[in-house]
Amino acid sequence: MSAWLLPDHFADLLPAQAGHIERMRTAMLGVARTYGYELVIPPLLEHLESLQTASHGELDLQTFKLVDQLSGRTLGLRADTTPQVARIDAHLLGRPGVSRLCYCGPTVHTRPQSPQSSREPLQLGAEIYGEAALDADVEILHLACDCLHSAGIGDIGIDLAHARIVTAVLEDVPPRDAQRLHEALAAKDRSAILQLGAGLPASTLDDLLVLIGLYGDESVLAQARQSLHPRPAVERALGDLERLAGRVRGVRLTFDLADMRGYDYYTGPCFALYAPRTSEALVRGGRYDDIGAAFGRNRPAAGFSVDLKALLPLLPPPLPARAILAPWDADPDLEWVIATLRGKGETVIRTQPMQDMHGEHATPVVQPVFHCDRALVRRAGAWCLADIDPSHTPPHPHSAGSA
Repeated sequence: MSAWLLPDHFADLLPAQAGHIERMRTAMLGVARTYGYELVIPPLLEHLESLQTASHGELDLQTFKLVDQLSGRTLGLRADTTPQVARIDAHLLGRPGVSRLCYCGPTVHTRPQSPQSSREPLQLGAEIYGEAALDADVEILHLACDCLHSAGIGDIGIDLAHARIVTAVLEDVPPRDAQRLHEALAAKDRSAILQLGAGLPASTLDDLLVLIGLYGDESVLAQARQSLHPRPAVERALGDLERLAGRVRGVRLTFDLADMRGYDYYTGPCFALYAPRTSEALVRGGRYDDIGAAFGRNRPAAGFSVDLKALLPLLPPPLPARAILAPWDADPDLEWVIATLRGKGETVIRTQPMQDMHGEHATPVVQPVFHCDRALVRRAGAWCLADIDPSHTPPHPHSAGSA
């Protein structure tokens, strides 16, 4: 085994990719700040029981576990940041009113979520705590859309669901069987539902089979009222979805009432955001009012998360950043000019002496993420900025002090 090979579904981010992700991170966190969200940075490692308080199924399977050499306790590498943010809200902040928090950092999964996905997603997200009204769901959905727009992703489609619909239908089903039925519903697998639901009451099995067909435009909600057996929780959930849909007009909106994908802490309206060139959801989010219970502060919460690495294939490569070439020269005047330019935000790259200044040699090769269109050259005893002509004609000097 070669020492430089990485484990399956782990990869290095090279300069162009890393730079692109950093720009997305900065843009999205900037958007969150305009909504009033404060940045938090939880640790990558925590005691296992803190990471798994919100879920005991999928999240447990996705968590790498190890023993702390200091305490002997079992630690976990976070597979999802939301439980950590709930802990921060409950114990470190403890604010009486609404709290808005955002984050961005790596997570680690034991298994890839799809054949092409990374086991080290770079998760960015936002959470709002302390507001039970639908206004919080609307805000978090608008923020998620604006974050994708800031990354250059347009024509977003929104898929809406509600956790309480499936939960109400499966109310009397044992948790282990319910989890398998959740998976069959998400896959629209009729044969699996028939097999798993063989011993269920007829009304429950009928509703499960109806649910896999409740996908489409807003007419799905009326169809659900007609086709599903009457249940107060289902009726309230359908009303929530109607009100939410009425406040997110102007986008492609669909409904999938059987969709329960994602970690199992959702308790209310859920959403997934899609772009035209991918079948995988780019963003998942929704309401999870019970997430703080294990930390002694069970209050309303809603949020979303996105893997920034998963967005890269959907975006055009960024244009190279403009840069200035400068020679390796110990001249104090040159050092001062370079410091002045960098202080103004210019990128100045030191390289071998400019041998192409009279068209005699090729321009020195620098990193492809930069476009060196100017160079610092000495003219009449002073260092000046000169345009680098792509055809290798002599550069045109400018005054470096005014650059």
